[in-house]
Amino acid sequence: MRLKFSFLLVILLIFSCSTERYDILIKDGTIIDGSGEPRYQADIAISDGLISAIAPQLNAPARQTIDAAGMIVCPGFIDVLSWACGPILYDGTVPSVVQQGITTAIFGEGWSMGPVNDNVIEEMKTWWQEYQIDYQWETLADYLRLVEQRGTSVNVASFVGATTVRIFVIGFDDRRAQPEELEQMKALVRREMEQGAVGLASSLVYTPAFYADTQELVELARVAAEYGGIYASHIRSEGTDLIPAMEEFLSICEQADIAGEVYHLKASGKENWSKLPRAIAMIEEARSRGLTITADIYPYTAGATGLSAMIPPWAKEGGAKELVKRLQNPSLREKIKQEILHSFSGWENFYWMAGDGSNILVSYLSGANKHLQGKTIREIATLWNKDDLDTVFDLLIDEEGGGGGIYFYMSEENIRRKLVLPWVSFCTDEDAYQPEGLMGKRNPHPRAYGTFPKILGRFVHEEQLLSLEQAIHKACGLPAQTLGLTDRGFIKTGLAADLVIFDPQTIKDKATYIQPHQFPEGVRDVLVNGQVVVKNFQHTGQKPGKALFKKVIGKN
Repeated sequence: MRLKFSFLLVILLIFSCSTERYDILIKDGTIIDGSGEPRYQADIAISDGLISAIAPQLNAPARQTIDAAGMIVCPGFIDVLSWACGPILYDGTVPSVVQQGITTAIFGEGWSMGPVNDNVIEEMKTWWQEYQIDYQWETLADYLRLVEQRGTSVNVASFVGATTVRIFVIGFDDRRAQPEELEQMKALVRREMEQGAVGLASSLVYTPAFYADTQELVELARVAAEYGGIYASHIRSEGTDLIPAMEEFLSICEQADIAGEVYHLKASGKENWSKLPRAIAMIEEARSRGLTITADIYPYTAGATGLSAMIPPWAKEGGAKELVKRLQNPSLREKIKQEILHSFSGWENFYWMAGDGSNILVSYLSGANKHLQGKTIREIATLWNKDDLDTVFDLLIDEEGGGGGIYFYMSEENIRRKLVLPWVSFCTDEDAYQPEGLMGKRNPHPRAYGTFPKILGRFVHEEQLLSLEQAIHKACGLPAQTLGLTDRGFIKTGLAADLVIFDPQTIKDKATYIQPHQFPEGVRDVLVNGQVVVKNFQHTGQKPGKALFKKVIGKN
């Protein structure tokens, strides 16, 4: 009797184990694996957050089976430049991010969430003040771990920002770093690289980054290079001085012996559109002689940034409070206005690149001005019976130097020229949003909801500008390789199960500049680390995202 009971127990245990062999089984999908190679039919099994098997027919039982017949199954998209770093602490589900298929968000375009001191916190508070973030961390690594601890639906990683370390040490002073200050800045970069930052990033059109000279950036980049990091940059000009700015970027990469990424490669301002082919040729030439240079883009003709981007750098020395004081001084206000109207080189004149106030849409304001979101500067100027620039100045005073705008200054032809380049990946360059509640009160750029679906729907499905395999490689495999994220970005056994299941016939963006809070069509399911965060187009509320740290390979 005891023998018979033991035999039955063994049979039950075997049966029990077999019924739970896999956590999830994705059946009958068409796999595009992120490598750029042709698609193929196969099933995917997931166990413990990893891809455990890939085969034409996997019939073993699983806790959950997902029917992917007629759908594309591909790696989760990697947003090379995300600004969800503030909102993600308020609501880790970040719907506008994950519901377009993004499973990994990369932060740190010049500004990073660490290292932190009082100087840095003072500036951060003006960005996401509505979310009442408690800035109780000291390092970038601490911040990333906090995001994971609080719960997030996407994975997060970050560059250490050259702007942030400059503010940490120097503040908003318009001057060269002293030797001892530069050493302190290098030590901060070193600490963050040792803790897993993916590299160093700069955003040189904005103050106080604008005040840094080339050699300062070279010295900081050399530190990042010691740990296998890359140097990413919003280069010093994307407009009139695009070519000199590209020369500076490539020089920094060469002198520091570091791989480089050009953030949102573009030529801004109609007079500058013809310069993009030359900038591309410069990157191609650098690559041909051994430099590892890549870039990222978003597929829209408008960019978005603060309203203060229209102000010359000298007027922003000392930070937002000093800017407001200068705008309230009649003589300085007039000087600023004349420089915006007549100075088009040596700094990034966003107003001139857009043409005028009719091509600048206000994306966010606070308090009594909030009802003006979604209007152009020209429309507000008409309401207030003022000219464009006085309207901008008064908005900046009301917003204490804050407020955001969407600037229409790029060409459709150049978007297509950039999309097909084999070394270009994709980014949103946006915060995280959702249509309702606090995260729906701004009027963001539509790229916040639609970047990746627009590429796959319009430029792949409709225009056939590039193949689906090429586009998927650019959306996941290429950035994973560029950033050194070795455990994801491809569909291979043993890698993280970050996956997107979408309909290649119906995928498209729906967000517009006037009605941006619209989720895309066609992105049916999204899995992050083996858990379903989007199911049948609806967010499940799951938060399986992880803080990702670049493996430190040691000093060269």
